[in-house]
Amino acid sequence: MHRVTITDVARAAGVSVSTVSKVMNGRDGIAPATQRHVRGIIEELGYVGNIGAQSLRARRTGVVGVLVSQFEPYSAEVLKGVGSAAEGTDREIMAWAGASHNPHAPTGWERKLLGRLAGSLIDGAIIVTPSVEAPPGNFPIVAVDPQRLNPGRPAVYVDDEGGIRSAVNHLVGLGHSRIGYLGGRDDLASAAFRERGFRAAMLDAGIPVDEQLIQVGDYTAVGAAGPAAALLDHPDRPTAIVAANDVSALRVISAAQDRGLRIPEDLSVTGFDDVPEASRAVPGLTTVAQPLHAIGTTAFNMLLDLMAGKEIAELQHRLPTQFIVRGSTAPVGTARRRRRWPTVAGSAAASPAQLVDEQVAAADRQG
Repeated sequence: MHRVTITDVARAAGVSVSTVSKVMNGRDGIAPATQRHVRGIIEELGYVGNIGAQSLRARRTGVVGVLVSQFEPYSAEVLKGVGSAAEGTDREIMAWAGASHNPHAPTGWERKLLGRLAGSLIDGAIIVTPSVEAPPGNFPIVAVDPQRLNPGRPAVYVDDEGGIRSAVNHLVGLGHSRIGYLGGRDDLASAAFRERGFRAAMLDAGIPVDEQLIQVGDYTAVGAAGPAAALLDHPDRPTAIVAANDVSALRVISAAQDRGLRIPEDLSVTGFDDVPEASRAVPGLTTVAQPLHAIGTTAFNMLLDLMAGKEIAELQHRLPTQFIVRGSTAPVGTARRRRRWPTVAGSAAASPAQLVDEQVAAADRQG
């Protein structure tokens, strides 16, 4: 992708280069409607004038850009991996969040960032969870968790289908058969593969998929709120929920606890990613761990080779996942098997030992 120029803006806006220049410099003589139109094109294409012109003339900045939609747990951990890989090299890392101003309508944010940065401020880019496929061109780009898998485009991702299968198999092994699913961003390949893994694992276990228990989120806590409520408020709610990422899973747990449900006694929940919040949660989140730092390291090393003009033998890197069992899952029916003992006057629930002590004291009084 080439750096956006004033000529590109003029062509897209249907005006002359001089008109664009006048609008940018606030000169008189341009109709208000034309000014608004040109400024809209400038924003859409991400044109930033002469910023970085000195770097452009040098043809090398020494900077690798990491472009993310938002700084959230997943992208933050990938960024740490990129930073670790950059240590000891002559490359600096700069990160930009493209959709922080409007997280609910992020489509195309990376195109705007690349228009501002490519070839002028950065030598190459790692794009994390892109919303659109980067246009073809000579600018080096590696996608992490790409929108779709294109054999001709460099990308790093994980075994999404196999990871979700392991979560379903774990729950089935605990006796669960009424299992709900909360999916992720439907524009990403990872979300499609994870849902496919869920359906395949249920089929392999001989368990019909209840379509009412399939809900779609967007990998964010806000986006998971509605789908979580739909699953938890279902008249015949699931005994377990598989979430497509940890952020969604933690939102499910929070919503369940707000409804008086206990985790895992009343509801088992699994996630995907193993972000730091997963192990710090109470109870700890059972999840499919991605090698997040390794993802960042792999993407950075691939990008270095691309920037050096090296031939990349393997453009698509799929890394393995690991299933981690913590405290958010339990055998089905755990709540029913945990007998609620009769209360003792002046106390809450009594244990069997307390009941025995009461019976002995009563016998002594009668004696």
